[in-house]
Amino acid sequence: MKHAADGLNRIMADLLRRAPDGDAALMAWPLVCGPGVAARTRALGFSEGVLRVEVPDRAWRAQLCELVARYLAEINDIVPYPVEKIVFTLPGEVLCQGSSNP
Repeated sequence: MKHAADGLNRIMADLLRRAPDGDAALMAWPLVCGPGVAARTRALGFSEGVLRVEVPDRAWRAQLCELVARYLAEINDIVPYPVEKIVFTLPGEVLCQGSSNP
């Protein structure tokens, strides 16, 4: 079984290396968090080393924040660029507002 898992990991790593910029982190999220967490969360975007993941509520956010070091280690093992931070957001939450007007 270990041999099959190693083969699948190599295939996934190869696919992620070929993914367009930023997409690899989004594609890798369900792999590193597992199917149970993936079913309740959604990777929203990746920019400047930050992966944004939507979670259903504050309780989920608190639990996943405790696991963030593990998720970062695992995601950085399989994506071709560094993911420096994972930010968990709630549905409809606005993290930063800016204006292009001076």
